[in-house]
Amino acid sequence: MPTMDAFDGNAFSMQTLTAALLDRPHVPSRLGELGIFQAEGVPTIKVSIERQGNTLVLIPVTARNGPATQNTKDQRTIVDIPIPRLAVEDTITADEVQGIRAFGSESQLDTLFAEVNRRAERMSRSLVATEEFHRVGAMKGLVLDADSTTLLDLFSTFGVAAPTEVAFDFAGTAEGGLRPKCSALIRQIEDQLGGLPYTHVHAECSSQFFDDLTSHVEYRANKKGFEDARELNARIARRATEFGGITWEEYRGAVGGTKYVADDKVHFFPVGVPDLFISRYGPAEYWDTVNTIGLPRYVRMNPDGTDPDHKRTIRVQTHPLHICTRPGVLIPGRRGV
Repeated sequence: MPTMDAFDGNAFSMQTLTAALLDRPHVPSRLGELGIFQAEGVPTIKVSIERQGNTLVLIPVTARNGPATQNTKDQRTIVDIPIPRLAVEDTITADEVQGIRAFGSESQLDTLFAEVNRRAERMSRSLVATEEFHRVGAMKGLVLDADSTTLLDLFSTFGVAAPTEVAFDFAGTAEGGLRPKCSALIRQIEDQLGGLPYTHVHAECSSQFFDDLTSHVEYRANKKGFEDARELNARIARRATEFGGITWEEYRGAVGGTKYVADDKVHFFPVGVPDLFISRYGPAEYWDTVNTIGLPRYVRMNPDGTDPDHKRTIRVQTHPLHICTRPGVLIPGRRGV
């Protein structure tokens, strides 16, 4: 009779478990779905970003044959940002898989593998939600940990001032007052971008903000003649619309009562700017991943150190860094005065 250990086969290697998990669909995450984060793996545990300003100055008139105005060289700076680690574990015991696999039988390994993968996938969903929380933080310029402590203040990291929050007083703004506010906001973002191209300005809103916007008299008047009431209501029901040169979308993500976009808030950012939002994945801290290109997920199973004959530990981890490289373009807003 075979006496092989069910977990000592290739089916439960890190490569196989990781590949299986990567094949699973991700939990819906809006910023991830938008595709604004340019993602790739790196073989390091930190990311170095080099910045060089492109300063324009007015050149004064100088006398013919006299000295010319000396060019001012742009300062080059390198910012090193460590890549954070997110890891979660589950312990599977012999009793928990009793009955899943017949002793000495290899024919039921698929069922045991499915149980292990089910647990890994459940843990991975939490990591996906956490990564989205970090992306939202990058959209705000302040990446927070699960306990709301600051992991990364992008404004201080890149040495720029945080933009002032823009107030939208829907109750006190008459028809014709919203569009100029939108135009001013777009111009503010363009001033921060300089000559960099972009496609449009996007806004992620709270439910209260979105409802007040789409109920405002100016928004409704703007849509008349372009969309009938049925089309307009269908568009609003999808929680996305365009107005004032901005794409507005209601963000509904929340975990454990923590809303990713707080009540009454809205966050603006440009879309289509090269390398504005980036995601970098570092390698796991194992011997076989040293100096390799990081993957979005790693899954490993090891004997439990306290009771290796009866327990196995399943660990799912990722080393993600989600940032905005030009946080000066991130404009916050609020509903109210």
